[in-house]
Amino acid sequence: MNELSSGFECIGNSKMCGNKKTEEKLPCIEQDIREIVEPNCQVDPQFKNTLVYTRITAKAVREELINRGYSDNELPTSRTIHNMLNRMGYSLKKVEKTRPLKKIKEVNKIFDNVHDANSTSDNDPETLRISIDSKATVKIGELSRGGKSRDKESPKALDHDTNFDSILKPFGILDVLTGLLTIIFGNSSETSDFIVDALLIWWHANKHLYPHIKELVINLDNGPQNSSHRTQFIKRMTEFADETGLRIHMVYYPPYHSKYNPIERCWGALEKHWNGTILDSVEKTIKWAGTMTWKGIKPAIKLIDKVYQKGVSLSKEEMKKYAGRLKRSRLLAKWDVIIDPILG
Repeated sequence: MNELSSGFECIGNSKMCGNKKTEEKLPCIEQDIREIVEPNCQVDPQFKNTLVYTRITAKAVREELINRGYSDNELPTSRTIHNMLNRMGYSLKKVEKTRPLKKIKEVNKIFDNVHDANSTSDNDPETLRISIDSKATVKIGELSRGGKSRDKESPKALDHDTNFDSILKPFGILDVLTGLLTIIFGNSSETSDFIVDALLIWWHANKHLYPHIKELVINLDNGPQNSSHRTQFIKRMTEFADETGLRIHMVYYPPYHSKYNPIERCWGALEKHWNGTILDSVEKTIKWAGTMTWKGIKPAIKLIDKVYQKGVSLSKEEMKKYAGRLKRSRLLAKWDVIIDPILG
């Protein structure tokens, strides 16, 4: 009415109206929340999507923020923090069967050890933290993988997955802080030798990026081929330390909790990227994997064309010289192992 009577048009500024998001009011809060939530996150157990599930509630996050120096008055409500967690990609999983089972009494101590070792590593400029693990074997052939394809006609796949041409074993190595991902495919069995050969290929291809690194912290699960008591794996990792000149610190996740290992999240992204694609050749599978992105970066893809022998192990006498090189944690000997290189 005033505009009509006066003849002057009032210019509004609706963009400046309303309440700002908490992230704008407290610029550091998003990073602080990530530091609190990340150690308590796991990937979707079925690798069907890229969602990340957390064990910690919004209320607990708010309490931890107060412990870190935020005042109760400046923080939003738990409900608002819940909404922030969702915007940041963290969901609270409620389905019972997806919760990892606590099979051993040391689970909480192992998780505390993982968190402490990872935090120390991430704050040390001379230390690099990587996360490693393999994905389920990929059968190569005209097999249905589920999903959907945007084609004029639906792709035709075989009814059963018993007839396949070959297999590929994806092994992932993730630079946790930068998001640089390497996927190394093997066409044989996953063995200790395959794992360490993959690490050697990764290091020689990327060591120019890390000229200042003296220690390599490795997040991994205690699977049968990379267990800290697997003699062939310990032998090869000791040789890896000597060849690279790096101090190797292996930090294991507890059993049945490998979904908290950061590399596992990459497999969900790969499955989502493959979607309904029929992976009917090794070349197509590898090239298709190379077109995915993780944190906006395409992975490096390698193929190890070699047959690995299963069941390789050392005798007790042969193992003595390698066992003497290990520095095991006094309280968690199986879950925290350091190997110092012999320089010369």
